Amino acid sequence: MRKPATIQDIARAAGVSTATVSRALSHPERVAEATRSLVLDAVRRSGYRVNRTARNLRRRRSGSILALVPNLANPFFSEILSGLSSVLAESGHGLLVGDTHIGPHPAARLNDYLAAGMADGVVIFDSRLPDGMVFEGARPPMVLACEWSRPNLPSVRVDNEGGAALAIRHLLRRGHRAIGHLTGPSGNVLTESRLAGTRQALSEAGLKLAPDHLFPGDFGLGSGASAAERWLALRDRPTAVFCASDEMACGFMGALRHAGIDVPGAVSVVGFDDIEVSAHLVPALTTIRQPRRLIGERAARLLLAMIEAGSSQAPAELLPVQLIERQSVAPPATTPLDG
Repeated sequence: MRKPATIQDIARAAGVSTATVSRALSHPERVAEATRSLVLDAVRRSGYRVNRTARNLRRRRSGSILALVPNLANPFFSEILSGLSSVLAESGHGLLVGDTHIGPHPAARLNDYLAAGMADGVVIFDSRLPDGMVFEGARPPMVLACEWSRPNLPSVRVDNEGGAALAIRHLLRRGHRAIGHLTGPSGNVLTESRLAGTRQALSEAGLKLAPDHLFPGDFGLGSGASAAERWLALRDRPTAVFCASDEMACGFMGALRHAGIDVPGAVSVVGFDDIEVSAHLVPALTTIRQPRRLIGERAARLLLAMIEAGSSQAPAELLPVQLIERQSVAPPATTPLDG
């Protein structure tokens, strides 16, 4: 029977020290790519298996990271979680996902979970969690992703205000002057920052957001459809609407289509997020792309660095966004008088 390979065998086969092998397996980001390739090739040829359970016991760690998501049914989070999982897998960590909106007592469940030491770190996607879920008692390192309402926690987010301004400037370039905005839920940091970017870009053009062109929403499909009903009821309708999420844009466009209203013939629409379905709508949705996979990857690397350093603090990261032009925007059929 073949004797199991040891870390010393891997070191000899790769021509490196055992310490280098250990670093390449435990912290691959700290090892040069060429050296890491030598070690991993030796591991594959030898059939060596890392005893992660024993290693985690020695380090008093669970080997798991917990992601707290406000709604797992929301397609926005899928690619972010994929990026998060891929980086964690490289470091030998497993990913656990919890929906913060399920169950009657989420705070108690989370407290019990963390008190049992079942997660080495937490990535939070829901800024509306009560302080008791985030700050009570001893907590592992935590990172906010996408939303950043707590300045004392490290965060990875995109330039939401700048993205909204990109959307509005695009509509202005296409000739629109009466531009509406479909917001997210009241009090949400994303809602506020995207509304600020909208107002700023309009102000730069000498325009203001008319009160009846501001439609309340909640980032969901239903609120997009409700906004379409409000738009239809207006006597002086905006010729373009910037929606603070793609899901709302989908609901908005779908309701207008059922009412026989042409997009972009009667109204142009821009979304925010670039979820997968956006490119497959009819017409395909112009939107602001968030680098969702990169958000997950950066959040994972930031959290892993904090865990390794034994720190609860790290610098915030702000990622750029991109305008994706598709077919849901056209020049206005009629251009209303400015002012």
